[in-house]
Amino acid sequence: MKKSIAMLALTATLLLGSTTVAAQQDSAQSINATALAMPADSDSLAGAPVEDLIGEEDMAELTAMAQGQTGLHNQLKTKFVEGSASFMSLVALALVLGLALCIERIIYLTLAEVNARKLLADVDKKMETGDVEGAKSLCRDTRGPVASICYQGLMHVDEPLDVVERSVVNYGSVQQGHLEKGCSWITLFITIAPSLGFLGTVIGMVMAFDQIQEAGDISPRIVADGMKVALITTIFGIVVALILQVFYNYILAKIERLTQQMEEGATSLLDIIMQYQQRHNAQRHD
Repeated sequence: MKKSIAMLALTATLLLGSTTVAAQQDSAQSINATALAMPADSDSLAGAPVEDLIGEEDMAELTAMAQGQTGLHNQLKTKFVEGSASFMSLVALALVLGLALCIERIIYLTLAEVNARKLLADVDKKMETGDVEGAKSLCRDTRGPVASICYQGLMHVDEPLDVVERSVVNYGSVQQGHLEKGCSWITLFITIAPSLGFLGTVIGMVMAFDQIQEAGDISPRIVADGMKVALITTIFGIVVALILQVFYNYILAKIERLTQQMEEGATSLLDIIMQYQQRHNAQRHD
């Protein structure tokens, strides 16, 4: 009896040790090793494919784990499917459209940025020599709102200074509108995304209560399923709003910087035109 108990204890110890070692190995290699270690007299199992031993579904899961397909991308896709398809699609659409508008504004504002100080210095040099047409050509061939404002002011270089100033200010307002084009739509999507999430949450809660009413009992599983669907839509809506808000603040910073350059450029241009008119009037009197 004692020998039998000792043998059982030894066998259990060996089994536990082998289980611990096998758990530390890769799943696919462990299964292949088990298949190769089958007794020779088991003709129906020895040499059989691994898929027949563990099943096709388990083998597919092991293959996905081996290929690293259970990462963040798959988790997000799974959560997206678990949420309400209609509201999750609307939230995703708001993200795509909002990002498209943000990228378009960023590209436009980046191309609109120029070295305003260098441009005004070149215009000043040409105006000192009386080359008004050369200054106009320089502004016309330079992109950006600062160059456009300078060109608009040079178009009225022979008119009184107050007329030039009024023209520059009015055209600056037009350029400001071009810079802010599409920003209202971005704010719309920032507002819509969490609102759609909250709407999905409310509808998910209603669906959960409908399921409870149909079941006739408050089951934790029914409540958990409804709450899960409801909260997933809210999470995605808030995440979309946060992403778009970051891009929107970056766009506002670029617009503010360009507006400041426009104001400085307009002030410097008025000084350049005033000095040109003074020199021109002095040459006339001489």
